[in-house]
Amino acid sequence: MSIPHTQPGQWPEPIAESRFASRIRKDSYAGCDVAIIGMPDDTGVRLNSGRPGAKEGPTALRAALARFGVADPAGWDWPTIYDAGDVEIVPGNLHESHQRVTEAVRVICELGMLPIGIGGGHDLTFPFVRGVSEVHGPLHGVYFDPHLDVRETDGSGMPFRRLVETKAARSLRIHGFDPMSNTRDHVQWFQANGGRIDDTLRPQDPWPDGDTFVSLDLDVIDAAYAPGVSAMNPSGWTPTHTEQWVAAAGRNPGVRCFDIMELSPLNDHAGRTARLAARMLLAFLRGYSERPR
Repeated sequence: MSIPHTQPGQWPEPIAESRFASRIRKDSYAGCDVAIIGMPDDTGVRLNSGRPGAKEGPTALRAALARFGVADPAGWDWPTIYDAGDVEIVPGNLHESHQRVTEAVRVICELGMLPIGIGGGHDLTFPFVRGVSEVHGPLHGVYFDPHLDVRETDGSGMPFRRLVETKAARSLRIHGFDPMSNTRDHVQWFQANGGRIDDTLRPQDPWPDGDTFVSLDLDVIDAAYAPGVSAMNPSGWTPTHTEQWVAAAGRNPGVRCFDIMELSPLNDHAGRTARLAARMLLAFLRGYSERPR
């Protein structure tokens, strides 16, 4: 079975054998635990008047991975990883691109792999999670983002509303919420539909009971560390705090998928945000390596 609507991801060459990325398989998914899939589109960002550039996010993250992370760490073994490539986006056609993402992710799940999405605008979390839910059923949602992203209109600010409306999401919990960046109407809709805003919780506290999706919007991280995003955050999280949450997500056996969204290389000085995104992907995978077998 092949992954539909995909083309090979772009990696720099050569990749040193000492690097983590040298372990990523590109020719066969046989025996792999995890699949990375790129979603190179920022149509939704443009629709919401964000800074364009996120369509280059998957390539920039792969380039950062090629230079960061060791192949043989001390204390754990990486899971076996397959690069499923990038979804072939239909320029300007948000809904057709979303459908292609859903179909590709559904096949990854059917093949028994946990999908990790790299984007791309945050609207792509909707079709990404929808594909997972078509295999595993409705999921609880945990996301790290200053924005609720429950707009009524199409764009990067709508994914979690669509997940609730299509019943792909059973519940929502946001961490990193910024009250200065969300309207009263959106907060009321979120809470009326079972959403939870609570930053008193810690990564080690109880997670939702059941299958869960986790989404990291890089703009939850302070702009001092992550300038290369679609919407910079002047008062965000530190990388260390973010990594603690991401690693906890990886360790949680109920987490069925994970995505890293809104990396915008056009706005990234010296690849700082791309390297940070690579670090977060590695943190999730290290957590995954600690799951009970």
